[in-house]
Amino acid sequence: MSTIRKELVHAAITKSHALIDYNIHNDIHKRHEFRKQTILSDNSLTKDEKTEAIRLLNKDYDRNKILYNEGERRICENCNQECLATLYCEYCIRNYLKSNFSNWTSGNHDIDNLIQKCQMETLMPNMVVEWIPYNDLKDIKYLTKGGFSEIYTAIWVDGGYEEWDSKEQKLERVRGQCAILKELKNVENANQKWFEEVKSHLTISNKWADIIQCYGLTRNISNGNYMLVMMETDMDLRKYLQQNHNQLTWKEKINITFEIVRALYFIHKEDAIHRDLHSGNILYSQFNDHWFISDLGFCGPANKSSKNIYGNLPYIAPEVIIGKKYTFKSDIYSIAMLMWEISFGQPPFINYEHDHNFAMNIVNGIRPRIVLGTPVEYKNLMEQCWDADPSKRPTLV
Repeated sequence: MSTIRKELVHAAITKSHALIDYNIHNDIHKRHEFRKQTILSDNSLTKDEKTEAIRLLNKDYDRNKILYNEGERRICENCNQECLATLYCEYCIRNYLKSNFSNWTSGNHDIDNLIQKCQMETLMPNMVVEWIPYNDLKDIKYLTKGGFSEIYTAIWVDGGYEEWDSKEQKLERVRGQCAILKELKNVENANQKWFEEVKSHLTISNKWADIIQCYGLTRNISNGNYMLVMMETDMDLRKYLQQNHNQLTWKEKINITFEIVRALYFIHKEDAIHRDLHSGNILYSQFNDHWFISDLGFCGPANKSSKNIYGNLPYIAPEVIIGKKYTFKSDIYSIAMLMWEISFGQPPFINYEHDHNFAMNIVNGIRPRIVLGTPVEYKNLMEQCWDADPSKRPTLV
C-alpha cells in the first residue's frame, strides 16, 4: 500500500461536504452518495487515499443513520436487533458498555448516572464517554490557565475506544493517547443545572465531529476537582493566524470560517448557546486538517446566570453588554468578530483597553475597520452578523 497523505484525505472530505447542495441532496443518503462520488472523481488522490476517504465517510454515514434514525435496518447476527450501522451494531456496543457498568464508578451516583446515560446513547465506537480513573493519566503537565479553569496535558495510558471487534464482541482501545485535561472550578456546590450542562457538553461533543471531543470525566485526587478529558489539538485560531496569516489565501480564510460556522450550526441545532466564542477556543488539528469549537457549556462557572457576562469583551454582543440574555444571535455576533480576525490576522480591537468606555463604544456601534481587499460577499455577511439589532443578524437553524 502506498503512503496515504492524510492531510489531502481530510481536505478532500471537507471539500466534499462544502460542495453539497442541500436542495438537491436533501437527505443523508443522497448526501453520502454525492460525497462518495466527489471523492472518487478527485484526481489529486491516489487509489489508496480514495479508499481511506471512503472508509471515513462510511463511518460518518453510520453515525448519521443512527443520529437521524434513517436508513435500511439489518438484523444483527449477534444480538438479533434491527440496527442501522453497517460497520458495527450500535446495540451491541451499548450492551457491551452496559455489561461493564459494575466494573467502574466515579464514587458519585449522579456522575455515574450521567456517564451511563451518555453511554446508552453512543453512536459509534470512537465516541464513547467514560469515567477515566485519575491514575490512568500519566505525565500530567500544566499547560495554561483559562478564565475559569486550569488546563493540563496528559497521556491516557489505556486510551479511548476506537473500533468495534465484531468477532470478539468488544471495543478496542487506542493505547497511550494524548489528551487535554480541563479542571472545572467552583463545582463543589454543583447542582442539577451543572450536571445538565456537563451532559449537554458530553452529548454534543460526542455526536458532532466539529466539536472538540470530550472522552469523559476524571477527578483530581489532590484537590477533588472534576476534570474534563478532551481531545488534543495543535493550536488555537489566534496562534495559527499569528504564524500563518501572511500565507493564507482568501479561499483558505473562507474555509476556516465555513468550518467554524458549521460547528456552531450543530451547537445551535442542539438548542445550545456557546456564549464565549473567540479565537482562543477555536482549535486546529493538523492531523485532521480541521477546525473545532471547544469550551461548549463551560464559558462560566457552574452557578452562572445566563445574564452574567463571561468571556472576551471584543467578541461579546452589545445587547449582552447592557444586560440582556445570551441568545443564538449573540453567538452570531461573535462569529462576525472571528470573521474579521481571520481577514486581518489579529484579534479585534487589540490596541484598546478592555474597560467600561470600550464596552460602551461597542454598544454605541464601534466595529473594526474592514480590511482592504475583503470579498464583497464576505464583507456583507460580516456586517450583517455584527448588526447592533440582533433580529437583523442571520440564523443558522
